[in-house]
Amino acid sequence: MPATDVTSLIRTELPRLAGSLRKVGELILEDPAGVTHCSAAELGRRTGTSQATVTRFCRAIGLDSYQHLLIELAQERGRGEVSDWGSAEIGPDISPDDDLERVVQVVGSADLRAVQQTIDRIDLDAMERAAQAVARARRIDIYGVGGSGAVAQETETRLFRIGCSVRGWTEVHAAATSAALLTPADVAVGISHSGATRETIEPFELAKERGATTVAITSDPRSPLARAADIRLISTSTETIFPGRTGSIGGRHSVLVLIDCLYVRVAQLSYQRASASLALTDHITPRHAVKSRRTR
Repeated sequence: MPATDVTSLIRTELPRLAGSLRKVGELILEDPAGVTHCSAAELGRRTGTSQATVTRFCRAIGLDSYQHLLIELAQERGRGEVSDWGSAEIGPDISPDDDLERVVQVVGSADLRAVQQTIDRIDLDAMERAAQAVARARRIDIYGVGGSGAVAQETETRLFRIGCSVRGWTEVHAAATSAALLTPADVAVGISHSGATRETIEPFELAKERGATTVAITSDPRSPLARAADIRLISTSTETIFPGRTGSIGGRHSVLVLIDCLYVRVAQLSYQRASASLALTDHITPRHAVKSRRTR
């Protein structure tokens, strides 16, 4: 298992679980410290299920055993106690009565945690393969809608600046049209936090059918988008519990960390092209800067 928090894994897997398995996951997220002192049988009783259900839950989220779950929970607690980027005293809950200081602490801790976990779990081999494919691609398509659409456009801007033939698509019909025209010399990148967004998966799968190398950027390694990909880059999102803050900005920061690493590695691999492109465009932004007037 990658060096990341097991509670983040449970949050990722929970939407796919139902009934008794979901009850087990919800209780672990509610009281992870308390669960570390429970046997599998006791956890089954606390959730109104059974020891066998607890064991099935562990396997459903990719762990070998209940003992493996306890070890991961203990290690997560230890990381939280020594971490420089989050406080073990601050939980994920935000209530309507909390003051601004607590809001800032909770949100900042969650966002920093998501970024650090993403860095810790980056698959360097997958990142290298993705960068190699993008650097030599004839054409690059990037698919994303909603919040992921903004990330797709940011990725287009960065890669375009270093000489890549790239286009970010945020509308499904245009994306599918472009995907249908791809070849084995091309790359398609699908960006989706859930990995289950139909408007992203549809052109992504079509690009794969056309022979393009497919790269999925998602927080869910078992999602349809990830399963359809040749290469998977996995982000992390640590949510806070407050209405309307699902899919937090922290999750987007995590994706942008992956994009930034990919961008820099592509620039390294295509150094001459990237340098030439930057040299030809470096003057544009300064030329449009408004000069401040000094008052006397």
